Amino acid sequence: MTHRTEEWLRFSPADVARPGPGSGRAFGHLVRLTGELGLYEHAEHDRPRLDHGYTTDDNARALVVLAPVPAPARPVTYERALDFVVGGRVPFGWHNRMSVSGEWRDRRGPDDAHGRAVWGLGVALGHGEANDGAAMAYLAGLDLRSPHLRAMSFAVLGAVAARRSGAVAAESDAFLDRLAGRLGRPGGGSWPWPEPRLTYANARVPQALIEVGDAIGDTRLVDDGLELLAWLREIETHRGVFSFTPVGGRGPGEQAPAFDQQPIEAWAMADACVTAFRVDGGSDWRRGVATAARWFLGGNDNGTALYDPITGAGFDGLHGAGRNLNRGAESTLSALGAMAAWDAAVRPTVGVT
Repeated sequence: MTHRTEEWLRFSPADVARPGPGSGRAFGHLVRLTGELGLYEHAEHDRPRLDHGYTTDDNARALVVLAPVPAPARPVTYERALDFVVGGRVPFGWHNRMSVSGEWRDRRGPDDAHGRAVWGLGVALGHGEANDGAAMAYLAGLDLRSPHLRAMSFAVLGAVAARRSGAVAAESDAFLDRLAGRLGRPGGGSWPWPEPRLTYANARVPQALIEVGDAIGDTRLVDDGLELLAWLREIETHRGVFSFTPVGGRGPGEQAPAFDQQPIEAWAMADACVTAFRVDGGSDWRRGVATAARWFLGGNDNGTALYDPITGAGFDGLHGAGRNLNRGAESTLSALGAMAAWDAAVRPTVGVT
């Protein structure tokens, strides 16, 4: 079963391919998910679930998506997300979960929240859209020492972006030098992935390798990242569309398609292919961006759209017979991020976050 009866699905991919955030992208649903303290985590259909509160994870992602948007077009979500992430810093990490009343629900969140906070703040600083408090929180966050590959990859992406800001460039470079040798590198054989299974936000791993290699002038890191990304694209392509790793992960020998596929995978792939296109220049990477973005428009295993271009909402997952009708923060930001990546890939001058 597919969901093609809604009026908003009657559009051509060309209608949403070119406008980027700030030049036609809709933020209505994102604003609807925004509370007084930041961006709510979950929604029941299109209504925010206040009882689930806020997370650093989602507010940091909001900084990544919204910092590149021209200020006049940027929704109120951005400033509230920035305040949220800055306020979540604790010694050697970040809080992650906050109740609707503004009480932190944890003493310290997981390393991934730390990495995402550095990522979001780094992108904000790199675009000149942050304040002194954000710079201080970002610099403090460079104390990250984690065994978790995703946490380090997120932080590397933030540090590469932050290098554009002269105020934190030296510290960012030192951080990148320290982490460059700790990122996952491809192995041999039929499973070169640096982990026994694919899990989540997989394309951020090769993206971080390409970005840090390009930043510090290490072509081996760039080549390793391109190799891993090319392998990931191949293994996650099924019958001409992306068939992403589902919630339960994917290991050697496991076949596609599998479900529940998550929007965060498509955003990560779109961004990683933009990075590869910028560094490598191959037109095949540009096609990868478009294919990842089209996943949201029905270019997926069951032909179901997971993005509403009228409200900017993203649906929470692709099932075997349809989609999850909830439209939470992670999925909405993933859809908006993928559309922005597609826009970046068709502009003459390509930029990435």
